[in-house]
Amino acid sequence: MDGRAAAKDLELLRAHVAGDRDAFAELFHRHRDRLWAVALRTLGDREEAADALQDALLSAHRAAARFRGDSAVTTWLHRIVVNACLDRIRRRQAHPTVPLPDGNRADDGIGGLEPAAPVTDHDTALVVREALAALPLEQRAALVLVDVQGYPVAEVARILGVAEGTVKSRCARGRARLAVLLGHLRPAAVVATTSTRPDPTAPITGVPGVTPGNPGPVEGVGSGSGRYRRDANQEDT
Repeated sequence: MDGRAAAKDLELLRAHVAGDRDAFAELFHRHRDRLWAVALRTLGDREEAADALQDALLSAHRAAARFRGDSAVTTWLHRIVVNACLDRIRRRQAHPTVPLPDGNRADDGIGGLEPAAPVTDHDTALVVREALAALPLEQRAALVLVDVQGYPVAEVARILGVAEGTVKSRCARGRARLAVLLGHLRPAAVVATTSTRPDPTAPITGVPGVTPGNPGPVEGVGSGSGRYRRDANQEDT
């Protein structure tokens, strides 16, 4: 993100804190697609991702006054979204339930905030999503941000609050696991087999991403399901 964009983000966040009723919605609209993509790829379920994103937005909305400015606003927003996703995964693991279908529901967006779903090979995408879900949480978060979303390692380190070397290590271990889990796929599919990848720790290419949706008007932070969950991340770190 260039300096002007970062300055605009900070201006909007400060305006929100000062009482501007539209500033936070505009700030979120600027980063909607990428925040949604991170939530969706981390959780692997549209409804869960929508709820996690809703939790994160409510948290950011309430915690804006505590933003210290020691990172870019977009880094702060991504950190809150990732933490909301990881919290939801931990709760799901502690209290497992029967998973719902993949669910391309007509009303599974949150107040029109969800971008359009990608048009891709559904079977391959499902296999990749299940493989990502099988990774340890830390490896999954690092891989989603670095390999799926394409963030620089340095930025991911700031988002996750860890050293760059830790991000690289988590990605390398996650890629090695995925090479095994997805090794049965054709080389032309999502990930080549280990026999066709001399270096299994190299970045994975071809993982389905989220296609940007058509931006629509955003009026506040609403939930299409009408369910407001607890503030998933009261802290801004």
